[in-house]
Amino acid sequence: MSDTPRRGTRIAHVGLAVRSAADLHSFYRNVLGMSEADLVDSDGARISGFRAGESLVELLESDKADSPIGKFLDKRGPGIHHICFAVDDLDGTLANCRKAGMRLIDETPRVGAEGKRIAFLHPSSTGGILIELSEY
Repeated sequence: MSDTPRRGTRIAHVGLAVRSAADLHSFYRNVLGMSEADLVDSDGARISGFRAGESLVELLESDKADSPIGKFLDKRGPGIHHICFAVDDLDGTLANCRKAGMRLIDETPRVGAEGKRIAFLHPSSTGGILIELSEY
């Protein structure tokens, strides 16, 4: 880890699986007054984002039926897909997860939609919630 001051764990974003992000943009932008964030599509999802203070709301629209979001929508319908926590030390946090016996989806970090290193934890280890970890 670098000499960068520790910021502590915070909510980076909440990922919402939606059938049509375009149908919801007006709500987030015009009703709630949230500004749009430029995000890159990833993992078979078209991703649009809105700023909620220091956190983001990501609208995840399936790019194809067999993508993770497509499967989620088919099985559960629209709703909260995951929550992402930004951590100071992703590698160290994953090591702590391994030591605690948690099941990891990503054994090693990969690059996510915001260009940051990320890793997912399996819901079977986190009370049924899909958790994404990312670096600041």
